[in-house]
Amino acid sequence: MAAGTLVSSGSSGSMPTGSGSERVCRASIHALNNQAQTILTGLAGHIYTILSIVFCDQQGATGTLNIKINDGSNDIAILSGQTHGSEETFIWSDRIALEENDYLEVYNTVTSGDWYVSYIDQNWV
Repeated sequence: MAAGTLVSSGSSGSMPTGSGSERVCRASIHALNNQAQTILTGLAGHIYTILSIVFCDQQGATGTLNIKINDGSNDIAILSGQTHGSEETFIWSDRIALEENDYLEVYNTVTSGDWYVSYIDQNWV
C-alpha cells in the first residue's frame, strides 16, 4: 500500500499568538465559463473557515463540479465530478479550513455557473 504525503495544519510561520479580529465574509464568481478559478486565497496571519460553497447552474444544462484546495504544494480534491441538473443548485456545507499559502479553487463544466462562498476570516495581523 502506497503512503500519501502528510501536510500538517499550522505549518505557517505566522500563526496566532495574540488578539485579532473575526468577521463573516463572502466571495463570489458570476457566470464562470467552463473553467477552473481561484475563489479564495489564504493570507499570512489569517485563518479561514469555509461555512458553505454554493453553485447554481445559469446555462440551463447538466454538468459536473469540482472543488479543490491547494495546500501550498498539493492539489487536494474536496469534491470531484459532482453532477448537477439543469438550473439546479448544489450546496457544500461541510466546514473547511484554509490558512496561509492555501487557495480554494472551483470548476464547472457548464458555460455559465455562479459560485458563492461564505466564510469566517480570523485576522491575526
